[in-house]
Amino acid sequence: MKMTVLDGYTLNPGDNPWDEIAALGELTVYDRTAPEDIVARAAGSSVVFTNKTPLGEREFAALPELKLVCVLATGYNVVDCEAAAKRGIPVCNVPTYGTDSVAELVFALILNHARNVCRHAEAVANGAWAAQPDYSFWISSQTELSGKTLGVVGFGRIGRKTAAIANAFGMRVLAYDTFTGNAPDWDGFEFVSLERLFAESDFISLNCPLTAENTGMVNRERIALMKSSAYLVNTARGPLVDEAALAEALNSGKIAGAALDVLAVEPPKADNPLIGAKNVTVTPHIAWATLEARKRLMHIAAENVKAWLGGSPVNRVN
Repeated sequence: MKMTVLDGYTLNPGDNPWDEIAALGELTVYDRTAPEDIVARAAGSSVVFTNKTPLGEREFAALPELKLVCVLATGYNVVDCEAAAKRGIPVCNVPTYGTDSVAELVFALILNHARNVCRHAEAVANGAWAAQPDYSFWISSQTELSGKTLGVVGFGRIGRKTAAIANAFGMRVLAYDTFTGNAPDWDGFEFVSLERLFAESDFISLNCPLTAENTGMVNRERIALMKSSAYLVNTARGPLVDEAALAEALNSGKIAGAALDVLAVEPPKADNPLIGAKNVTVTPHIAWATLEARKRLMHIAAENVKAWLGGSPVNRVN
């Protein structure tokens, strides 16, 4: 059985071997694949692995031997799942590997805003503390999370883990999801409308998948609902946010700030309005990238192939 990985570098830049998948057949791994090279590289493969390399009707039509698509991520919008289903090709993702890693980065970003750790460490390194007449100084307000309100948009595995961390910090948690079953029994937890979440939250964390319905959901109208002291965190998908509207709000001081681990186009173009905007922290899509999470991803991807070979695909999204 021939298998091809189209863009494997981010999953394994050298510290996360492909051995478990390679044991299942003849495996070819490409670090990156340009769109015009997809068909040639995947030709003859029964299984194709992709992370961010798009697969659509054109590719499926040109790859008659393709029997399974494995997405090396949780989000699967990079694949035309309907086109795959029409050809009887299961598309399987990896839904559980990064729960802890992503939720932890959400709070790394929130805490960095609340305490401005990086700015203070940089100030000390530049001699600002040594020049002070007092034993303590700060260059921005210091804020406790206890008693603040976190709004979680998308209450799946990552959203629930993020909310659990917030609860441990003593925060009130508001959540929005299309499914509102199995609510936590913590004091202060509540499922609410999206409008109420945006209006009442001190911090908002986006933890939902990208769909046609929620693309651009963080727009001027919803930003207008936010407190001037509110802080937005997006570790989900870049297109959830209207980037021009958010940049406008940041530069005008409408909201206190934002932290974004994802952007609509990655890597960003030079004219992205959020690069260099006021009070924004942008990280290069690293929430998923701990070694522990990447090892889990590799293992689950191998299990997806084994399950398909056994006639019972798991984690199928189409």
